[in-house]
Amino acid sequence: MLTPAPPVPKTLPARYFTDPEMYRREIEAFYFGSWICAGRAGQIAAPGEYFLRDVCGESIIVTRDAGGLVRAFHNVCRHRGTRLVTTIAGSLPGRIQCPYHGWSYGLDGCLMGAPHMDESNFDRRDYPLHAVHCDVWDGHIFIHLGERPEPLSGQLGALPEKFAHWGMGELRLKKRIVYDVQANWKLLIQNFNECLHCPLLHPALNRLTDYLGADNEPPAPTYIGGAMGFRGEAETMSLDGKRRRDYLPALTREERRKVCYYAIYPNFLLSLHPDYMMTHTLWPKAIDRTEIVCEFHFHPDELAKPDFEAGDAIDFWDLTNREDWAIVELSQAGIQSRAYTPGPYSSREELLHCFDEAVVAKCDGNRR
Repeated sequence: MLTPAPPVPKTLPARYFTDPEMYRREIEAFYFGSWICAGRAGQIAAPGEYFLRDVCGESIIVTRDAGGLVRAFHNVCRHRGTRLVTTIAGSLPGRIQCPYHGWSYGLDGCLMGAPHMDESNFDRRDYPLHAVHCDVWDGHIFIHLGERPEPLSGQLGALPEKFAHWGMGELRLKKRIVYDVQANWKLLIQNFNECLHCPLLHPALNRLTDYLGADNEPPAPTYIGGAMGFRGEAETMSLDGKRRRDYLPALTREERRKVCYYAIYPNFLLSLHPDYMMTHTLWPKAIDRTEIVCEFHFHPDELAKPDFEAGDAIDFWDLTNREDWAIVELSQAGIQSRAYTPGPYSSREELLHCFDEAVVAKCDGNRR
């Protein structure tokens, strides 16, 4: 008796991209229940430097205390709930002061001053800022808004060892581009993790890498990804494929011949090149809208050279990004149609199906 063939995996039902209740669940499960990449340690190089990060409506202050430790706090005064900081980034004068009634907090979050409070029945130690868990991986700052999260190392798995040679902590920001995309954040992760669309959508990219040549890693519970080698004489991902910068210092010969593309759930898209690093962080604004922060990082020795060039890589990826955002917006629009039904995945879209399964498990109790 023949064993029946397993069912063909299919895309997610429309509610995962259109239903407000499903959106609420996935934000709670992924953005409030996972480590998310907030930015780079280089953004807060000195004590008191800070930046704000909006996490699905929650304003978070990310700063560095007097001892150099990275800290994160809810941007909420313990007096009457006022937002403490409104400028997107800057430097704090050794404390965080509420603009309403002057309550002030140290860079470690402790309440320092509370004007007009009766000290006989009030203990400042009871009212520190609400802290947010934070950790740093090779220059990337991660935060977790949950109460008792598992260590970041569990979410990263084998990635720190795998990517150690890129020396990500040494790299420095050259360019930041912010995009506003009218699509659900999950569609952006799916698009990032397959290249079957590359011949039609990305002719410039397709000249540099073989879209069928991806070497994907077996999916992990918290990330998916793989590597792609270069075609012909191409040495990097740029407008012409020519490398104008030295290789990152510690890369092996094999690592110099590929680009690694990994999505670390829920918001970090990491692209590691032989001569630079590109990152995307995804920030949902609505069920059908996502802000994307794209950054380009280079080795400081290269940045210091008088003839340093970065436009070949930045312009290439800005073009490619915009091609991706446009098609993903069309996907969102089509899924919102009453005519949409789940369609079959090809065998080369295994990573997407695995991501879908992770979404279902966290948001819908293993039930589609």
